[in-house]
Amino acid sequence: MSGIDVQRENSEAIRALAILGAFFAVVAAGGYLYTMSWSAPFPRDGTSLVVGRDFLNFWMYGRAAPGADPSRFYDLAEYHRALEALLGPNYPGQNWSYPPSILFLAAPFGQLSYLPALLLWTLLGAMLFFAIARHHFEDSRLRVALLLSPAAVLCVISGQSSLITAAMLIAIFVWLDRRPIAAGILIGLLTLKPQLGILFPVMLVASARWRVFASAAITALALAAATALVFGPQVWIDFVAKGLPANNLVLADPERIATPFYPTVFMNLRGVDLPYNAAMAIQLCFSAFAVAAVFWAFRLRRDADPLWLMALFLACSVCAVPYLLSYDTLALTFAALLLLGRGALDVSGHRCVQLVYWLPIIQVGLGNLHVPGPALIAPAFAIYLVMRLRASPAPAFAMSITAR
Repeated sequence: MSGIDVQRENSEAIRALAILGAFFAVVAAGGYLYTMSWSAPFPRDGTSLVVGRDFLNFWMYGRAAPGADPSRFYDLAEYHRALEALLGPNYPGQNWSYPPSILFLAAPFGQLSYLPALLLWTLLGAMLFFAIARHHFEDSRLRVALLLSPAAVLCVISGQSSLITAAMLIAIFVWLDRRPIAAGILIGLLTLKPQLGILFPVMLVASARWRVFASAAITALALAAATALVFGPQVWIDFVAKGLPANNLVLADPERIATPFYPTVFMNLRGVDLPYNAAMAIQLCFSAFAVAAVFWAFRLRRDADPLWLMALFLACSVCAVPYLLSYDTLALTFAALLLLGRGALDVSGHRCVQLVYWLPIIQVGLGNLHVPGPALIAPAFAIYLVMRLRASPAPAFAMSITAR
C-alpha cells in the first residue's frame, strides 16, 4: 500500500470514529435519560439503579469516613441494610470493592447530598481528563472520538473514577523520565484502584527506573499508613477479611450477572459457565504473557517510542487481570487513538485500534448473550505491538508522548 493510500485510510478511519463515536454518545445519553425516573429522592435509570450507579458506593465511603466504624460496610449484609434504609427494599446488591485508602478521596463528597456530589465528581473527572488528554491530539476529530468514546460515555453513566485514573495513567507515562518522582507518586496513588497498576513493578524493574520505583513504593506505604493512622488499623483488617472475599464473589458469581461488563479472559470464560478454577488457570496464562511482554519491551526496547511502549503496557494491563471493567479501558483507548493520529499504523493496526475503541460495546453486547471473544481484543493488540517493536529498530520509533 502506498504512502498516499495509507494516509487516506488513516484519515477515513479517524473520521469514521469521530462520527460514529458522536452518534453512539448521543444515542446512549438519549436512551439513558429517556428511561430515567425522577420521582424518587434518588433518581433511577432503566435498570432500577440510582443515577450515577457506581458513584453510590464511592459516596457511601464518604459518608462512612467520619464515623466511629468507617469500614463497617465491607460487611455485605451491613452494607445492604444501609442501602435499603436509604433507597428502600430490593435494591440490587452492591459491594465495597476499593481499598480503605479511598476514604480520603471520598470523605469530602460524602459531606454533600448525593446529586450535587455526583455532579461535582463528574465535572472534576471530565475536566481533569480533558485537560490531560487534549494537548496530545492535533486533529480535533480525534479529540471528539476520544471524549465521546464508548469507554468515556460509560465512565460518565456509571459515575466511575476511570476519567481520573485514565488521566493519571497518561500523566505517569509523560512524566516517567521528565519527572520521575511525580510519576512515582501517581503510581503509588493508583493503589486506590490496584488492578490498573499491577504491571508497574514489572515495568519499573525491567527499565531500571529506580527513582520512580522508590517514589511509588514510599507513596503507597505512606498512604496505607496514613489510612491506618486516621481511620484505624481495623479498616485494613476488615478489607482483607471481608472486602477481598466479597470482591471474589463477583468473580465466582454462578448467576453470571456481572460477566457482560468485564472484558477480561476470566470473565469471558465464566460467561460460558466454565468452572472457576479452569477459567482462572487460563487467565493466568494470559497474565504470564502480559508480564513477559512488558518485561521484554521495557528491558530490550526501552529506547523505542514511549507511545508504543505505553500502548503495550495498557493493553497488557487489560489482559493481565481477571477483575477489570469496560470503562477501565479509557487510557488504552487514548493510546490507541494517539497511535492512529501519528499515522504509523498499517492495516492490521487500524483494525486493532477500531476493535479497542469499540471494545466496551462489543463486550456488553456479546457478554449479555454469554458469547466469549471480546477479551481477546486487548491481547491481540498487545501481540501486534510486540511484533511491531520487534520488527523495527528503536531509532525508527524515536518520538515522544509529550503534548504537541
